[in-house]
Amino acid sequence: MKSCRLWIQSCWATLVIVLACSVSAMASSITFTVTLPVTQKEAVTGRVYIVIARANDPAPIQQVGSWRSKTELLGVDVQGLMPGRAATLDALTLGYPFKSVRELPPGDYYVQALLNVYTRFQRADGNVIWAHMDQWEGQQFNKSPGNLYSYAGHFHLDPLTGYEIRLTLNHTIPTTLPPGDTQYVKHIKFQSKLLSQFWGQPISIGATVLLPEGYEAHPSAHYPVVYEQGHFSLQPPFGFATEPSPADARVREGRIAGPELYKRWIAPGFPRMIAVTFQHPTVYFDDSYAVNSANNGPYGDALMNELVPYIEEHFRTIRQPYARVLTGGSTGGWESLALQVFHPDFFGGTWTFFPDPVDFSRYQIVDIYNDNSAFLAPNYDPPVPERPMARTVEGQVDVTMRQTSQLEDVLGTHGRSGQQLEAWEAVYGPVGPDGYPKPLWDKVTGKIDPTVAAYMRDHGYDLRYYLEQNWPRIGPQLTGKLHLYCGDMDNFYLNLAVYKLEGFLRGVTNPAYGGSFEYGRPMKGHGWSPLNQAELLRVMADYISKHAPAGADGSWKY
Repeated sequence: MKSCRLWIQSCWATLVIVLACSVSAMASSITFTVTLPVTQKEAVTGRVYIVIARANDPAPIQQVGSWRSKTELLGVDVQGLMPGRAATLDALTLGYPFKSVRELPPGDYYVQALLNVYTRFQRADGNVIWAHMDQWEGQQFNKSPGNLYSYAGHFHLDPLTGYEIRLTLNHTIPTTLPPGDTQYVKHIKFQSKLLSQFWGQPISIGATVLLPEGYEAHPSAHYPVVYEQGHFSLQPPFGFATEPSPADARVREGRIAGPELYKRWIAPGFPRMIAVTFQHPTVYFDDSYAVNSANNGPYGDALMNELVPYIEEHFRTIRQPYARVLTGGSTGGWESLALQVFHPDFFGGTWTFFPDPVDFSRYQIVDIYNDNSAFLAPNYDPPVPERPMARTVEGQVDVTMRQTSQLEDVLGTHGRSGQQLEAWEAVYGPVGPDGYPKPLWDKVTGKIDPTVAAYMRDHGYDLRYYLEQNWPRIGPQLTGKLHLYCGDMDNFYLNLAVYKLEGFLRGVTNPAYGGSFEYGRPMKGHGWSPLNQAELLRVMADYISKHAPAGADGSWKY
């Protein structure tokens, strides 16, 4: 009888605990309600974000966007959200860096909402998708004109007691005026016929052109062109600036500030060349990688057949391969190498710095052809170590592949995060059955899709593999034109693929590659260069002079 009473008491205690937990869970519900104001003229499709930050300077939405951000970010898609209606996010909404806001420590926070507005694209390939139309801001959703945002409210957030935050998207990011032209800097922007036909919407491309000292004073002179590749920016090539700015304090190792470059640019005896940067943002990233792709469309053709001819028609350039040279770092490094490799007889040489992966068996630190997972290192018994995505020059891991994939999953579904991993999928990969880029790996599990990896390789985006397959045909036009530089501790492990490329090129014959590789040691990270901008320009000018044919135009040497 006593044991029976004990059993009943135990059951009753368990029931009380369960009921108490249920009541607690109900009491501690967490919701964020984001309302589209009734003054909005039409329904909106896009992605709603909640940003939670400790400080309000700058505003929370200006603190977010990368794995370095010290904020909590949540996101949810909205389709045809009507004026006066609301989107709801809660503790089940995937976040970053905490997967759930329930993991956020109790405290006082600033909370702000943002809506990234999408456009409907009915593409020429038959696919209909929704994505953010770049507003000439470079796919920065927190700076894009026309996107909506709320005020930043100050709240005490405690996951144990729960909370309900209500915000209204009653502000619009304004349009900003583009920089004006000057004596040295000119801006180009026009609608691309090829890209507009592909996307079913007006798509623009452009360039910023840096003119040499004496351009107007020597109207009969013609000049070599240095095409500097890189992320979207309306600033002049090579960081050129006539006046000091806060950016001077952030000049990385091996470079000089803009005003210092200006002093050298106008000095007697400095090479007189034209420098050009391209502007070609896509719906998936701030840059197209300067190639045609199934997801982005014919950006390579647009740049080579529309933009470069426009530049050569409107500025006094020497329209010969020896006088067209390339450079760039990181994304621009891959582009500069790709443009040279895919157009070996159009450009005269490339000086490529710390490029994005040029051999996909070292896709950063992942072998996409042989590994099963992008998240877990192969050939380990449990516990299996996580794959890093970025490190310090001393080897400390900053963020893992799993964490980076989680961030991109929060920033956007269907490859619309605007971030690096999904940008590569948009450029290199096939179109999925839903019309969006087919993922190389699952953003939750890390499982690699071998069919996507094979597509990337077989369509020419693995540059080392492309060179290997085509060297007998293109090698004679590339001899002496490939010059690569990379730090031995590149923060994104990009040196690993460069080693692979060097190993292949040093082994080729008929012809030998005749170029150069240089590595920064020890502990030289992403951004390392043995040359500052002025020194690099002199090296390229000397190369152009050396390789100019007999009787070449020398009017630029004044």
